[in-house]
Amino acid sequence: MFKRQSCGTDGSLKVTFVLDGSEYERPVSVLGSFNGWDPFVHPLKKRSNGTRSVTVEVPSGSFFQFKYLADGGEWFCDPDADAVEVAEYAVHNSLLQT
Repeated sequence: MFKRQSCGTDGSLKVTFVLDGSEYERPVSVLGSFNGWDPFVHPLKKRSNGTRSVTVEVPSGSFFQFKYLADGGEWFCDPDADAVEVAEYAVHNSLLQT
């Protein structure tokens, strides 16, 4: 799941990616076209409410492909994404429209 929140006069948005911590006990990161698909840039942190989350600032009026990567190499899409796109090599990526 993710939540959008307007951020500033420059038109940027804050997007908070949230996962249920009981489903994903291993470390998880969100990777996408907004962070160069780097697994070390946006790891989801454990929260006291039992979730894992991270907030990313992105420009509005854009489309971003993204996916989650769990420790151990498990990739998965966000079931609440705006859409799922089949990318190169028949890989499925979640889409975020800002």
